[in-house]
Amino acid sequence: MDVEDADAAIKEKAHVVIENVIRDAKEHLQDLQEKEREAEYIIQNIQWTSCKDFTVERGQQQIEEYMSTWEFHESWLHWSDYLQEEELKYSKRYHYRVRWSIPTCRKPIPRATACIYFIIEISKIKPPTLPVEVFFILESNKLIHRPGQCRVREKWLKDIIESKRILMDSITF
Repeated sequence: MDVEDADAAIKEKAHVVIENVIRDAKEHLQDLQEKEREAEYIIQNIQWTSCKDFTVERGQQQIEEYMSTWEFHESWLHWSDYLQEEELKYSKRYHYRVRWSIPTCRKPIPRATACIYFIIEISKIKPPTLPVEVFFILESNKLIHRPGQCRVREKWLKDIIESKRILMDSITF
């Protein structure tokens, strides 16, 4: 067998191997897509209090109750606090902040936290028996989320913390 025949045989074997890898990858991707379609996720929510029964403390309790429906690893800890009341023409808004972090034995005080800002809105013109309006945003994001309409991801918090770490590392002396 000469060099050209050996090269052709090697190329043919490589071509077969590559085709098999691509075929297997496509099959695996199809299997994953099928499993994803089968696994329907139910977005969790809670029964929010009516406008007439709202208090600042009740709002904070309900935010805690709502966050308990999220599927986060148990290592995440959070602290929530009430920030302020905002008077608008047709409503009142109550602002809350929830700070998230993952303390460890080595670093019990985390270098960075991720905040989620909740706003509970009480309408002045709608019937007081209707539930409060609730929405939240993640720090460094502009997208407004509403409970019961999106699945909150642990990765969102990890990305915020990681971006803060990268920033701190870039400015340390």
